[in-house]
Amino acid sequence: MGAEIDRLKEIVETLRSENGCPWDKAQTHDSLKASCIEEAAEVVSGINILDKTGDPENLKEELGDLLLQVMFHAVMAEEEGYFTFDDVARTINEKMVRRHPHVFSGVTYANDEELHAAWAEIKRKEKAGREWQEEYLAGALDESALLIEKAKERKGYK
Repeated sequence: MGAEIDRLKEIVETLRSENGCPWDKAQTHDSLKASCIEEAAEVVSGINILDKTGDPENLKEELGDLLLQVMFHAVMAEEEGYFTFDDVARTINEKMVRRHPHVFSGVTYANDEELHAAWAEIKRKEKAGREWQEEYLAGALDESALLIEKAKERKGYK
């Protein structure tokens, strides 16, 4: 798997290079918001297709498109000196291990309610000092809804 992720990173870097694609070079985090939301919706469609037909091909393709969005943002962030794709992967790996002590650290919970309460407490501690970030979510959800409406129009569903 590492080789394919490395290859994807190299492809995105090539697309954004001096001799790369003009469209890809011009993209920014902001300009790719619509693509990111649209690809996430297409993953939902792929899940629905799998559920209704048993055919996983569309889901596989759409997950790849969403992964491309993640890689694109990570490559741009690396160009800007913010972080790398490895940093993104490390951050989610650490979060998943930290939030699942019952799986990775031998912690036991009496029931699901206790497990969910522990998870919420772990998350609360992670966010300590960054509570202000939550204020941006409502606006991002509204923006996402508008981007979905624009995607519907572009694709002729409205």
